[in-house]
Amino acid sequence: MKKLFFAVAVLLIATAANVHAQDRLLRFGVKGGANLGKLNGTGFQDGFKLGYHIGGFAQLNLVKGFGVQGEVIFSSTKNKTTDDFKQIFNTNNLEDNGKKITLSYLSIPILANIDLGSPRFKLQVGPQFSALVSDKKVFGAANQAFKGGDISGVAGLWLQLPIVNISARYIIGFNDVKGINTVTDTGNWKNQSIQIGVGVTL
Repeated sequence: MKKLFFAVAVLLIATAANVHAQDRLLRFGVKGGANLGKLNGTGFQDGFKLGYHIGGFAQLNLVKGFGVQGEVIFSSTKNKTTDDFKQIFNTNNLEDNGKKITLSYLSIPILANIDLGSPRFKLQVGPQFSALVSDKKVFGAANQAFKGGDISGVAGLWLQLPIVNISARYIIGFNDVKGINTVTDTGNWKNQSIQIGVGVTL
């Protein structure tokens, strides 16, 4: 799955470069900022934890007031476990509660850009496909705690200033990211995050 995501990322970049050379309707740039993420499910502390995201994007304006935006984003967030996590994997290796687990994803959101009364202010909605790139082995055990992929929905706002862009979006996971080797049935684990970013548009 990781190879597929990398291939899609390369294809997006190559397409962006080709279209940019032919038509100035396409713009691209870089962005980064805060990633406030949490994992909803038994075994994890509630509440958003601070992380970061960084990546690049390409915007293609199809008609007046509407376009599409593709991105390749690396994001990372730390989560903290509760005592229930030991029971899920039938292990006593955890010394205490609050063990930190870092989840890092390479994500490809494909978003519709809809002008909100001005070409500088846009509503963004669409799907996001993510591949887990951090180590899936938890605490040195052989259990795969998390699945390798995640499918999410994205909704947010984009403000395009001269050169600088500002974005805010909410991302909610659709699928269960819990691995298959858990001992007990604990229901679904689903990712949520709030991303606030600043970037440069070329």
